[in-house]
Amino acid sequence: MRIAVLPPPAGQKRLFSARAWEELQSLGTVACNEVEEKPTEDSIAGLITGADIVITSWGTPALTARLLDRAPQLKAVIHAAGTVKPIVTPALWERGIRVSSGNNALAIGVAETALGFTIATLKNMWALTQNMRDGQWTKGRGDVRELYEVTVGVVGAGRAGQHYIRLLRQFQVDVLVYDPVMDAQTIAAHGGTKADLDTLLARSDVISIHAPSLPATYHMFNQERLAAMKDDAILINTARGSIIDEKALEAELRKGRLIACLDVTDPEPTPPDHPLRQLPNCIMTPHIAGAVTNGLKRLGAFAVDEIARLQQGQPLEGEVREEQMAVLA
Repeated sequence: MRIAVLPPPAGQKRLFSARAWEELQSLGTVACNEVEEKPTEDSIAGLITGADIVITSWGTPALTARLLDRAPQLKAVIHAAGTVKPIVTPALWERGIRVSSGNNALAIGVAETALGFTIATLKNMWALTQNMRDGQWTKGRGDVRELYEVTVGVVGAGRAGQHYIRLLRQFQVDVLVYDPVMDAQTIAAHGGTKADLDTLLARSDVISIHAPSLPATYHMFNQERLAAMKDDAILINTARGSIIDEKALEAELRKGRLIACLDVTDPEPTPPDHPLRQLPNCIMTPHIAGAVTNGLKRLGAFAVDEIARLQQGQPLEGEVREEQMAVLA
């Protein structure tokens, strides 16, 4: 079996540990990109020729019909990254080539970051840290809350949302889930209760966004919906910045009613003088929830395991089907 690895050498180093690379080589003949530049259709044409499996990641070009003509026996594309939209073309589906995304591997870090935001913000750690720097001791301690007997709203029960819900099982909390494409029974199996968005906004002490960026979710959190949130509620966004109307959020935060934890913004990065950067009740991180350093190795391990599952005739963990493309991030 010939496996073509399309990311350049620096990308390979970020994605694959020495152990994962050794395991990959045990699965077939590995042909790797040796050009330390962003891959283009022309630069990978020779690499993809005759491949049975292709590994892609961020920055690799779309797999066009012209490229796929060079690999008539191609069985699968394993995407060691999140969304497959940059690499998928209709030609893949037309030829029956399977596609798998590393979203589940990325979702682990996203969910863990959301949980970290949840605990730290309920504990009022951000304000308490500043108070300690200012020589205080008791100021702000009365605003501390535990992750206990509170209601957590999860908007979007995809891979990251599901993992966040699983993490919340360790705590005595109520979990409300808004996901228009997932039924109540499936949500209950994950550990949540299906709710409409209005109910979730009105009842949740913490709201964590895990929805995809789609026309239907653009500015989903607008002025009206932000105003519908409870006083002292926490809004966490580790999904996509476009889901929140940032001008409306700024206005609501200036009232002092809410706390926002934003790992993503629209656009990215925000300008240095952006008002949200200045507000004490807006916690911002530079899009680090998914994977930026050692967590990227999860994606390489995922790709190796996915190829092994393919060879053994097992279901693919990250398989993406054509009919899912319209609702995927």
